[in-house]
Amino acid sequence: MNLIDTTAASAAGARAPVQIARAETRRSLAGLDRAGLAAALAEIGLPERERKMRVAQLWHWIYLRGALSFDEMTNVGKGLRETLSAAFTLDRPEVVVEQVSNDGTRKWLLRLPPDLKGDKPHDVEMVYIPESDRGTLCVSSQVGCTLNCSFCHTGTQRLVRNLSAAEIVAQVMVARDRLGDYPGRERAVGPGLPTEGDRLVTNIVFMGMGEPLYAYDSVAKAIEVLADGEGLGIGKRRITVSTSGVVPEIERLGREVGPMLAISLHAVRDELRDVLVPINKKYPLKDLLDACRTYPPASNAKRITFEYVMLKGVNDSPADAKALVKLLAGIPAKINLIPFNPWPGTQYECSDWETIEQFSDIVFRAGYSSPVRTPRGRDILAACGQLKSETEKLSARERLALRAMAASAE
Repeated sequence: MNLIDTTAASAAGARAPVQIARAETRRSLAGLDRAGLAAALAEIGLPERERKMRVAQLWHWIYLRGALSFDEMTNVGKGLRETLSAAFTLDRPEVVVEQVSNDGTRKWLLRLPPDLKGDKPHDVEMVYIPESDRGTLCVSSQVGCTLNCSFCHTGTQRLVRNLSAAEIVAQVMVARDRLGDYPGRERAVGPGLPTEGDRLVTNIVFMGMGEPLYAYDSVAKAIEVLADGEGLGIGKRRITVSTSGVVPEIERLGREVGPMLAISLHAVRDELRDVLVPINKKYPLKDLLDACRTYPPASNAKRITFEYVMLKGVNDSPADAKALVKLLAGIPAKINLIPFNPWPGTQYECSDWETIEQFSDIVFRAGYSSPVRTPRGRDILAACGQLKSETEKLSARERLALRAMAASAE
């Protein structure tokens, strides 16, 4: 496992994001949707008749080209560039620590800038999971989490607030900065990175910190920005929203936004799911599965993924597998079996491999795809259910050592 301070971006083969000045009074345009950019242009007095054209120019440079400075926008007049620079920035969240797993998985601790009303900065984590033909970025939607799922490390944190749509989009921009995933950038090199295609970030999953459907408005707006073909261009079939079961928002998500849907299921009986996923007490299995059956985009071509963490002696019996098959009858589904990823202080253990294979075989013979997810990034606590800003616990001495190591690498 490699631990890299934010100043060591050059060692990762990518340009570092512009660092955020502590006394900064300008707000960033990075992450805004078209309406937000238009409003910003109105703030600096740009005539309405010009705004549509200028929004298109900003959109191209911010999202397609990944501009870090207004000076890069060569088809925007110098006077307007100077006005924009005086009023705004293109800053991203600060990368505090970057960890690189032995398998190539990357985890970033991001510091969100304080808002201009004086709110203190907060930290979130995101994870990049590379494979030969794709790169999946796991983004956060909240600072902390309120669900208290008993097997999930992230759920042991208190909820601070929802992220804004711009903060969600900016996570993707940071990842692309760090990986050199914009036209003309030096592409990152390292173990496990995709070797096929022209992009390193190809898929987005809302499976980081927080419950996405409790931050519905921000998530919905962020997806529209991410999926825009004139910018970041990550289609909605490559964007997955994972929910623990906020039933009232599921239909709305499908009707208004239409991404792929994943359900954190983990149990086939209400009494067990009440313990593992406490939101089940409010929205029990019947209500959740009814919402899945009527999810507007669901079809054989757009199956709902049901995530099922394998907990030794808890939910992994052949009877559980048969009940799971019965429970999902009539839903276009695939079942993602997740070996439990341990974390300090947990009461659970991962099911034995033989037990997982037996469970998978029962599900597969019933006609469902049942891949067993290969644990990734366990050595840096980046695997499913492990996010908890462990890097926040680094001592001051460790942080100084990291910075010294980064300086010597430059």
